[in-house]
Amino acid sequence: MTPQELQAALEAIIYAADEPATLDQIARALGVEKTEARAALDLLVAAYQTDDRGIEVRKVAHGWKFYTKAQHHDVVRKFIKSLQPPLRLTMPALETLAVIAYKQPATVPEINEIRGVNVGGVIKTLLEKHLITTAGRKPVIGRPILYRTSRQFLMRFGLSDLEELPSLKEFEQLAQAALGSDEGIAPTEPAEAAAPDQSPDNTMQAEASSENSDAARAASAGQAEPR
Repeated sequence: MTPQELQAALEAIIYAADEPATLDQIARALGVEKTEARAALDLLVAAYQTDDRGIEVRKVAHGWKFYTKAQHHDVVRKFIKSLQPPLRLTMPALETLAVIAYKQPATVPEINEIRGVNVGGVIKTLLEKHLITTAGRKPVIGRPILYRTSRQFLMRFGLSDLEELPSLKEFEQLAQAALGSDEGIAPTEPAEAAAPDQSPDNTMQAEASSENSDAARAASAGQAEPR
């Protein structure tokens, strides 16, 4: 396979993949060593960095995937909004996601203690949106379920791994950009605070209102640090 054919095949693989293509997957598909595959990846990434390209090849979630460039996000966002409703999170959900992101893995009681409210219903919402996932059970009395951020979380926020998490102060700005600015932050429904808990742990009673708190204060209350 010539270098040009290798580049073309690599481009096709990344374009066709639903999830970020890992180096191992790419090397196996191309039938080459990982060093050769990585060299081809570096060339492909560089080729898409020119100003006349509207997309780029970015490393995210331990793999490579095509993304639109930052300077085109506004027009792309408008186009996507015209096709389907954007992902919307209430502020309590965003704050809970921040706690999990910086303290993971964490149990519902631990998150409750940091936020000062019952997060059972919010956990269910985050699971349904595939932003978090389970990570086993904590070896303590009751063996509560542990939660961590998911691969979808990394993809949604454009992160390669958790080491790229920004400071707590920057998290809200990153979240708003990923969710489509302020329009992606849904208002808290009045019924949310009184709704019975439907969390997988089934150990809590109700979700209390927390509209006056923010993600940074919630996470820093537990002295969580980026991993």
